[in-house]
Amino acid sequence: IGEGKSRSFFWRSYAACLTGWPPMSGSVEVQRRFDLAGMGEESTRRRRRGGEEDDEEEEDEDERGMEAWERAYADERSWEDLQEDESGLLRPIDTKTLVHAQYRRRLLQKSAASAASRIQKGLIRYLYLVVDLSRAASETDYRPSRMVAVAKCAEAFIREFFDQNPLSHIGLVTIKDGVAHRLTDIGGSPESQIKALMGKLECSGDASLQNALELIHGYLSQIPSYGHREVLILYSARNTCDPGDIMETIKNCKNAKIRCSVIGLSAEIFICKHLCEETGGSYTVALDASHFKELLLEHAPPPPAIAEYAAANLIKMGFPQRGAEGVIAICSCHKDVKIGGGYTCPRCKARVCELPAECRICGLTLVSSPHLARSYHHLFPVTPFNEVSSVVPFKLSQKLAQNCYGCQQSLLSHGKCITY
Repeated sequence: IGEGKSRSFFWRSYAACLTGWPPMSGSVEVQRRFDLAGMGEESTRRRRRGGEEDDEEEEDEDERGMEAWERAYADERSWEDLQEDESGLLRPIDTKTLVHAQYRRRLLQKSAASAASRIQKGLIRYLYLVVDLSRAASETDYRPSRMVAVAKCAEAFIREFFDQNPLSHIGLVTIKDGVAHRLTDIGGSPESQIKALMGKLECSGDASLQNALELIHGYLSQIPSYGHREVLILYSARNTCDPGDIMETIKNCKNAKIRCSVIGLSAEIFICKHLCEETGGSYTVALDASHFKELLLEHAPPPPAIAEYAAANLIKMGFPQRGAEGVIAICSCHKDVKIGGGYTCPRCKARVCELPAECRICGLTLVSSPHLARSYHHLFPVTPFNEVSSVVPFKLSQKLAQNCYGCQQSLLSHGKCITY
């Protein structure tokens, strides 16, 4: 207490010396002025601190806005879709054309390799496409989500699958809530498969790989021996919730000659890799959306047949005639009355909507001649093309053909045609 009193008396005396007031009489006023000065400095500091905090909040809001604004461009990476032309201007790159050209080039290389080694391929494929719609499919590492990215790529795959395999069939299976659901029956219509998939895009629960394999094994085990049984799984989860021993299920799939392939969207999983190794399939993990689509489209062409599974069989096929436009008949596949169109089975005279298909009455495989002709190029693929350069030596130009066999344009002037 004494130390406090002496300190206050010192400050009062110091203030009196500065102002010329008596040390004791003006002590109260000086003290009040010093208190007001201190309060003013403190309020000033508070105002400054509050202003700094407001500025920091505004900067944080701006940074958050800029981060979200920049994140959209960083995810889209739109600057990679630009290139400089001859005049120095920037123009967008047609990425779809480039990706399609690369895909066709890989198909051409694979077909050339298979032609050189005479690899047997399965032309009549029965494929079940398994789509993981568990909780992991709602992750946003693929824009806008894994589920949407998988659905778009699956649509492109289904169309490409029927283009490469006119005589094959495909079915859809979804896994969510620990249960596998057969979304569509196995069939040869791409439009019905795509429509069914787009109408059931909902994510929930966990994924069960064993339930999906058990469900598919029950359906593919009834396929005739000439059909190649395949499963392609688009797996988003990093685990599997199985009710039993999945190793026994994998052995059953192997004994049933079912080839299982998996494309992962998150990380490599041991059980998926073991499944593919045991059944002779392929296991890959996608890096991004474009890489995922590339890996998925590689399963569209028919793969080389496994020697143990490849057995020569004679298949009975029927070539139905298209019905007249005004004829009313009951469709055997949808069990509905339809007017005009459709095809009539040559054996039992039943009506089917589209080809290729199997007659629901007599079980005859119904195809058209164009489907059979389009499948022929997998048995004897076209040899790779050789690009003709625009600058060709004169002696070599005399040996080569002067005009293109397809468009009848000069090869030396254009340099864009290709020849055998």
